[in-house]
Amino acid sequence: MRWNRLFADLEAQLEAAADDELDAEVADRTRRELAATTFEGRLRAAAGRVVELSVIGAGRLVGQPRRVGRGWLLLQVDGGPPAVVATGFVAGARDLPVAAREYDGERLATGRPGEQPAGLAHVLRVLARDRTATAVVLVDGTTLTGTIDRVGTDYLDLAEHSLDEPRRSSAVRAVRTVAFSTVAVLRPRLE
Repeated sequence: MRWNRLFADLEAQLEAAADDELDAEVADRTRRELAATTFEGRLRAAAGRVVELSVIGAGRLVGQPRRVGRGWLLLQVDGGPPAVVATGFVAGARDLPVAAREYDGERLATGRPGEQPAGLAHVLRVLARDRTATAVVLVDGTTLTGTIDRVGTDYLDLAEHSLDEPRRSSAVRAVRTVAFSTVAVLRPRLE
């Protein structure tokens, strides 16, 4: 009888040690997985959910992330048109899921499988190509309005005019060159 208790106690100690080792391994893997997540991955995982973003220069934006590219996200703003937000200027977010959905080769921004998500320059080139009147919110809070004429590697040329009028030579007040590094939010005027 005494031997049975001794062996039972020994087996219980071995099982407890194995459980502790498994718990430590799971905790370590969880920490490593969390360390590999990105902010954009968490925004991607929030697709279809309402989140609140604090954006430098633009303030508080509430809406649902629709697409997330390299350095930007398309946010369907509650009660308004969508906005393209430069993720590098998001100071904080509320109600993001803990899990992340990293880019996995599916169609995200470019529409072609197997490619990396498109960067902000791609979005700007689409707006320029479509001649979409756009409000450009800078990190200092300045809002410029007009049509994007040209997009370079790290800048855009904006023909400044009122959003409610088409880009015509007579309507253009100035052409301003804007560095990408200062663009916080784009609000295209959609018809």
